[in-house]
Amino acid sequence: MISTSLRIVAALVLAGSVARAHDHLPVTEDADAPHPAVAPALQGIDAVVADGPFEPAWESLGGYEIPQWYKDAKFGIFIHWGAYSVPAHGSEWYPRMMYLPEGRRGRKPYYHHLEKYGPHQEFGYKDFIPQFKAENFEPDAWADLFAEAGARYVVPVAEHHDGFPMYDCAFTDWDASQMGPKRDVIAELSASVRAKGMKFGVSSHRAFNWCFYVRRDHERGIDFDTADPRWAGLYGRPLPFLFEKGAANYRDLPMPDEQFKDDWLARTCEMVDKYDPDIVWFDFRITSGREVEPEDNSFSPHLRRFAAYYYNKRGAGSADLGVINYKWKAFPEEAAVLDLERSKMDDVRYPFWQTDTAVSSSSWGYTENQKYKTPDRLVDDLVDIVSKNGCLLLNVGPRADGTIPEPDQLILRAIGRWLKVNGEAIYETTPYVVYGEGPTETATGHLSESKNKPFTAGDVRFTAKGETLYATVLGKPDSGVTTIRTLKRGADGVGEVTSVVSLATGRPVAFEQTGDGLVIEWPASDAGEFAWVFKID
Repeated sequence: MISTSLRIVAALVLAGSVARAHDHLPVTEDADAPHPAVAPALQGIDAVVADGPFEPAWESLGGYEIPQWYKDAKFGIFIHWGAYSVPAHGSEWYPRMMYLPEGRRGRKPYYHHLEKYGPHQEFGYKDFIPQFKAENFEPDAWADLFAEAGARYVVPVAEHHDGFPMYDCAFTDWDASQMGPKRDVIAELSASVRAKGMKFGVSSHRAFNWCFYVRRDHERGIDFDTADPRWAGLYGRPLPFLFEKGAANYRDLPMPDEQFKDDWLARTCEMVDKYDPDIVWFDFRITSGREVEPEDNSFSPHLRRFAAYYYNKRGAGSADLGVINYKWKAFPEEAAVLDLERSKMDDVRYPFWQTDTAVSSSSWGYTENQKYKTPDRLVDDLVDIVSKNGCLLLNVGPRADGTIPEPDQLILRAIGRWLKVNGEAIYETTPYVVYGEGPTETATGHLSESKNKPFTAGDVRFTAKGETLYATVLGKPDSGVTTIRTLKRGADGVGEVTSVVSLATGRPVAFEQTGDGLVIEWPASDAGEFAWVFKID
């Protein structure tokens, strides 16, 4: 048992080391004042918006057209990487959960932090940043891996809820170019990804920083380090409602004020100026609720200004206008591209849409003891999504040192092997009249993927390219025969089938088109893996 005196000594040593570490952290002089660079930035933003042709109005922004490259790409890589990968505990929401002693999601990280790092007011989230060194980050190696996986676009998190931009941000001293890695991670990765011929995007989760950090420990009756106005550059302004016990229930908290939204707009447009992203992905807090219509959303004026700025900067009327991804009803569907988090559609959906999910079912950022999905499941999801006129943005979570964990790499390479053989049934395809057939239903709704059951040999998904139809069977039948009932002889819109080729072998297979369906005999060899594609003419 450790004696009381030894505990006191250890606490004094920790407090001294933290104090010395704080000497190197940037200090906010006036936590309530806006950053002085915001006002002139807004003037420049509004000048670009005024030049048009897109205006900051939903009617004008409804003239947006989704770029063809995006509809053809089908598969991209998402990257959650930040200072939260240092504790590597729970999830990428550790920066919030470490300050919540109560609640289902908060208790474990809170006590984990106390036991491992000490009191939160002495060692807070800010103190992980000097440990986030990214010493083994090699953007070219990342780009090589993503290209090998068959990805056509890459979207790293530029700023997560924690308020620590992974790029050179003019509106804070708390960013990866000045602290932690001391590198503009976004600039480096952009160069490497584009050199490999992939498109490059950025994601912004900053809107939730408004109420991400609670400020008071009501269980122990003290304030956290998040309450200290010196650290407002990271944690945000210590607003009164964040000290209340109800601050843990962020859904009940007020939406951001004009000062915060102005800062959000300046930061987001700065990323457009610096990195010319092909995609800008937004997380949930840019709207106050799932069912709130755009015209009723208090964030809408700033969203409209951003969209007009981005589309005007990208070049209105060009074939490469750029893509904005949004959740729920933050944008009208005519003005941007809907994104579903860990969920899918149950039918073909027009216009084009996207699913974002992760190789892990337990976290987006790197943590110990990840719960990984199988490549088989992820390929099936990709096929299912593409058959319904969507694309898949698949996330990996690098370690704090900048290495991508081996299980993530193995999964991506397995997907890449499948796409190398079967990619013609994915890339540059369009939906068929129906997405497919089979007994397995798809759960819908936010975060619904855990409700889905595995696909079976009876589940078939269709894609098309010109006059060619691709039928992807999501399981191997024990009988060695698949009957596709949608393609039965005499069905409306179904012509005579003259050829069926297995993409796994590259050779024709025996088939018969009957009144019950298109009966396909599988190749004798056990070629291919995961989902099996038949090219039908």
